[in-house]
Amino acid sequence: MPFSRMPYWRLSSFYFFYFAALGALVPFWALYLKSLGFSALQIGELMAIPMATKIVAPYLWGWLGDSLGQRMRLVRSGAFLSFCTFLLVFWLTDYAGLALAMALFSFFWNAVLPQIEVTTLRFLGSNTPLYSRIRVWGSVGFMLMVVVLGFMVDRWGVTIILPVLALLYAGIWLSTLVIPEQPRQDEHHSAASLSTILLQPAVLSFFAICLLMQFSHGAYYTFFSIYLEGEGYSKGVIGQLWALGVAAEVALYIFIMHKLLLAFSSKTLLLWCLFLAALRWSLVALFSDYLLVLIFSQLLHAATFGAFHAAAIDFVHHNFPQHLQGRGQALYSSVSFGVGGTLGSLSSGYLWDSSGATTTFLIFAASAVLAMVILAIGQRGKGRGLRTED
Repeated sequence: MPFSRMPYWRLSSFYFFYFAALGALVPFWALYLKSLGFSALQIGELMAIPMATKIVAPYLWGWLGDSLGQRMRLVRSGAFLSFCTFLLVFWLTDYAGLALAMALFSFFWNAVLPQIEVTTLRFLGSNTPLYSRIRVWGSVGFMLMVVVLGFMVDRWGVTIILPVLALLYAGIWLSTLVIPEQPRQDEHHSAASLSTILLQPAVLSFFAICLLMQFSHGAYYTFFSIYLEGEGYSKGVIGQLWALGVAAEVALYIFIMHKLLLAFSSKTLLLWCLFLAALRWSLVALFSDYLLVLIFSQLLHAATFGAFHAAAIDFVHHNFPQHLQGRGQALYSSVSFGVGGTLGSLSSGYLWDSSGATTTFLIFAASAVLAMVILAIGQRGKGRGLRTED
């Protein structure tokens, strides 16, 4: 489908609300949990729950989407159920109750994004480098939310995030209602099975580095706001720092990312992103009392999340045939954000009290270095799908 004829704004609205909800949840949910009196270990465990549901939910729904073909029906159901189950947090404030509520709403919430990714890429067709022009609205939603909610929390307290998140989950569901269902295609399935693709060294190494990259963000997503609050920064400044990172991501998506995907191989892009992740966490660990250093480290979010994610989506799109696209995108989500995110959140919770903030961030920087080594070894082969030739 020509780019001018695709449902651009309808797809973009989903990304806007989905990542706006992420912008409320990731920076501020740990502060809400802290206000309820939970320890660092308990916060790490609770923050790991949304990550843990990504291990199972995306692949289950990806299999259903590939099998049934009606992806948007599944997406609408998941979005509606995530909104309904999130309402439980208004009444459940104990550890077990919150764990149950978070497991339920995040199970449905995390299931929908990989199916939207497949839908978006199918609408784009041969224009896949323009994916960033749609995905950028997710970054805009995240950025606006962390700025606005930061000031709202300063004025009305952390409990304000509950009604805000409820409205955002409702917005996600409403946005799915206007995205058209694509007709099921009569595809000529290739002989390649899922297991055959997954056993390729380049694909195995790809999933390993995705896991490690998301793992390296564990302390950032779980404790960055708490860390900065302890350093004396206000919640408004904390929100602006979160927003700055996403603003850099927005600029990357609008002006550069589609050109980078055309000019460089996925291996080159991923390698640079991992290097900058190691640099970023080292700076946060050692120079948190310097605001200018924190500003620079947040600008690196454009690479450590934005460019890495776009390159990874492109990798999956080129390495999985049409009949396995849903499961390919789901596996990317499950392995990186699911397994990697869960291990990162849990590890940060255990390390924060026992080793301190500096050591914790340096350990996560080392995980990005390890991923660089795995990438260099595992991506030595060449192939059209791998896009290894610059």
